[in-house]
Amino acid sequence: MSSPARRVALAVDALRHGWAIRIGDWTLVPAETGFGPDLHAKRMLISAARAVSLHLANQRDAAEPEAPVVIHAAEPFDLATARAIADPSLDLEYPLKGPFRAEPIPDIATARAANELARIAGILPAFLIDPVGAGEAQSVEAEDLADWKNTAHLAIASRARLPVSACDHAEIVAFRSVNDLREHVALVIGKQSGDRAPLVRLHSECLTGDVLGSLKCDCGPQLDAALAAMAEEAGKGGWGVLLYMRQEGRGIGLINKLRAYRLQDQGFDTVDANNRLGLPNEARDFPVAARMLALLGVKGIRLMTNNPAKVEALVGVGVPVIERVPHELPANPHNERYLATKRDRSGHLLK
Repeated sequence: MSSPARRVALAVDALRHGWAIRIGDWTLVPAETGFGPDLHAKRMLISAARAVSLHLANQRDAAEPEAPVVIHAAEPFDLATARAIADPSLDLEYPLKGPFRAEPIPDIATARAANELARIAGILPAFLIDPVGAGEAQSVEAEDLADWKNTAHLAIASRARLPVSACDHAEIVAFRSVNDLREHVALVIGKQSGDRAPLVRLHSECLTGDVLGSLKCDCGPQLDAALAAMAEEAGKGGWGVLLYMRQEGRGIGLINKLRAYRLQDQGFDTVDANNRLGLPNEARDFPVAARMLALLGVKGIRLMTNNPAKVEALVGVGVPVIERVPHELPANPHNERYLATKRDRSGHLLK
């Protein structure tokens, strides 16, 4: 019998390939990646936030974006219809949907687990329920997710000297988990010392900002400024640790982040865009960051962040945050609204 973590890994792989999974009493096929010429179903599972945009739930129901809703239509859902329902960034192209009827879900935990599996797979949280033509399904249980998230499986896989432009005395440390294909890394700047708390930055991977120089966010400049600050700290006899976390878009994945960008172009801010996709605004793995710091032997940190919620999250998973170090950079015309949303809706301490 396979382990719970292995069942989750196989279910995530199945969803990315468009195959069916069996969870609880349901066979589910992902609306985004599913395939088959005759695939159709009488019901769909969607998020509460998506149900709001389809006028099937109220704003109170959508306060928890991962909460699920089952919908019916007069005609069975085929894949083309299901994908138009799943992706709100396509609403302007496919404006006519419904009418639909919503029904209560007896097993909320199972439905939430399905949505969480979709997030881990980086696809939209929308499924055909018990569709005709689904084929063989990969079985998984809602309880399996707890073992998959167990950070005890994370370990140091390799480390090496890595001179970087900010500091030629740096070491890169790679971490691997048997449960997760994402390989997080830490960059240790300066000489590690148990007597001094390092300057630490948790940086979520941002391909568009870190690599391509996007002006829509402040990720690239924040990364560069953090490394420069750590190099300055090392020059004074201290040290720094950059945790580069492979969790694009605060944990929703690259493709879903780009879908959120498209919704932002339609006028939604970052929070509302994520909610309309049925995805959380914050889905980062802070326990993983805590495990990485523990494996490095870090006992207390000076955290570079403008986000008090990040401090609380790390303290909540056992990381002693000795000091919050502000890390604010100038805005540009393309990210002014993004930063204002961080300040006004996510509680970041920005001017």
